[in-house]
Amino acid sequence: MKNKKIGILTSGGDCGGLNAAIRSIFYRAKNKYNMEVFGIKDGTAGLMKRPVSTIKLTHKTFEGYLLRQGGTFLGSTNKGNPFKFPTKDGKYLDRSKEIIEGYHQMQLDGLIIIGGDGSMQILKKLANEGDMKIVAIPKTIDNDVGATESSIGFHTAVDVATQALDNLQSTAASHSRSMILEVMGRDAGHIALNAGIAGGADVILIPEINYSINGIIKKLNNMKKQDIQHSLIVVAEAVKKEDGSTVLHKYMDGEKRLGGIGDYIAEELMKKTDIECRVTTLGHVQRGAPPTASDRILASAFGVYAVDLLNQEKFDRMVAWKDRKVVDVPIDEGIRTYKNVERKDSLVETALSLGIYIGDEI
Repeated sequence: MKNKKIGILTSGGDCGGLNAAIRSIFYRAKNKYNMEVFGIKDGTAGLMKRPVSTIKLTHKTFEGYLLRQGGTFLGSTNKGNPFKFPTKDGKYLDRSKEIIEGYHQMQLDGLIIIGGDGSMQILKKLANEGDMKIVAIPKTIDNDVGATESSIGFHTAVDVATQALDNLQSTAASHSRSMILEVMGRDAGHIALNAGIAGGADVILIPEINYSINGIIKKLNNMKKQDIQHSLIVVAEAVKKEDGSTVLHKYMDGEKRLGGIGDYIAEELMKKTDIECRVTTLGHVQRGAPPTASDRILASAFGVYAVDLLNQEKFDRMVAWKDRKVVDVPIDEGIRTYKNVERKDSLVETALSLGIYIGDEI
């Protein structure tokens, strides 16, 4: 039997732990099964290029700093759905067949994709249409893939946000200010909730629970009555204004992205009180940081299991972390199930028990 040849690609937004996953995949594939392993550059964009843009991975590839490095050395893309790919003249093309052709040109026996729910949805559709044999590893700093208790990148993002709160506390106390930290969280508030508890925030605002400016003011005034003159507020970027509108930042390329809710909160508080506010927006610092030990370990465990699935020819599966072990579920389950913060979550109750203001619905 010939040695199997497999590919790896990283798709969607980068995060801490991706290089650890790639490293783990290579070591398991090469050392146990003597597979040839190719990294595909820049996600699905690499499969569109001719020749396909790839790197043959070797032991020397992983001799140095990669395990500790944030991001993905293979590159990634989160632009351009291949089924509706934007062109320079403002039109759209279906380029899905180019990706399928690229996969088959490589003569792969299987492909491991490391991505979030959006990437998995696209690649699952490509696999169905083009007879691509895939296994998925979930990564998302938002930790909103419901079929797994944890995804690669989440722990690192929370750690960065917690460190930021640690740093902001001393300057908040020095100037008797309210320091507002805006963190990522496109749809779910897991980063804000976890970091807020770990970093001693007084107010945590997440998109799943309604708040009011008056509710925040009441909390801060109660702190003043206890002779606490400074405070920490952490807010997820997807939190809306009180009127329900989304805060977006328009960039030079014309794209609009979430961002600016921290400034809105600060302006409203300073309009209605004598509280002095300062805003820090973490942005991509949460993505690009060196991965925590937890993310390196999770990524390594996921990589080993994903290779075993390919070797067993168990395709169309996603690895997941459940009950302190790695399992696998259908990719469809990873796409279909979504995990946001719910009122009954134990961390919401923890925040409330610590006296943190988290909203008016509670």
